[in-house]
Amino acid sequence: MLATVAQFAATTDKAANLGTAAGLVATAAARGSDLVVLPENAMYANPDPQAETAAAAEAVDGPFATAIAALAKEHGIAVVAGMTEAAPGGAGKPSNTVLAVDRTGEQFGVYRKVHLYDAFGYRESDRIQPQPAKALTFTLDGLTVGVMTCYDLRFPEMARFLVDAGAEAIAVPAAWVAGPAKEDHWTTLLRARAIENTVYVLGCGQTGPTWCGQSAIVDPMGQLAASAGEMPGVASAVLDTARVAEVRAKNPSLANRRFSVAFG
Repeated sequence: MLATVAQFAATTDKAANLGTAAGLVATAAARGSDLVVLPENAMYANPDPQAETAAAAEAVDGPFATAIAALAKEHGIAVVAGMTEAAPGGAGKPSNTVLAVDRTGEQFGVYRKVHLYDAFGYRESDRIQPQPAKALTFTLDGLTVGVMTCYDLRFPEMARFLVDAGAEAIAVPAAWVAGPAKEDHWTTLLRARAIENTVYVLGCGQTGPTWCGQSAIVDPMGQLAASAGEMPGVASAVLDTARVAEVRAKNPSLANRRFSVAFG
């Protein structure tokens, strides 16, 4: 199947963000893509690290999610996109959530971020509620895709958790903050998670000036299959289950492992 990562810099203007996302989904579909991955916080993003996000949060069947489902159905393409999800009943901190929607607009499911970005002088947990680990995977055209978010990429056990749930590709919506060595960390970790798990990794980040962009698709051997650079736009690559099987035959690290991953 053909997959696309579609990057842009979201703002506090939710209508504008949705308009940009709609254009990117349409572009991906026009390329013949079966799946498009949008960034973390594609619905709403405030570059102020002290800003509250609860007022902008929505339910997973709210206006943003409904619009994403409509785009998926209109263009016949599966969509993965990040949003801020309101706490049940509106009480408490929201969740950093990723929607996964199939070609008909039906939800595959949602993933709520486990590892919050309390690093590099930022404290996501001041505004966002961490959630228990629960694997989100979905199968599209015979290939199983797992979902994580941004900072999760720094935790190899998170990727292994998804691989143990059957993932042959991992979608990583992100808003990877720019800074010294950060871009290098992003590209290195995308490749590392692909190599150690013999999976495709689809990293889609927000672009500058706050975030570093550099969305990429890495194949199971760690080779760069596509890159979007630093500007808003898309990058596409073919994902093939036969390639996963070929690499796993050459590099049977999953079969040779001596440790398991347990969450609790």
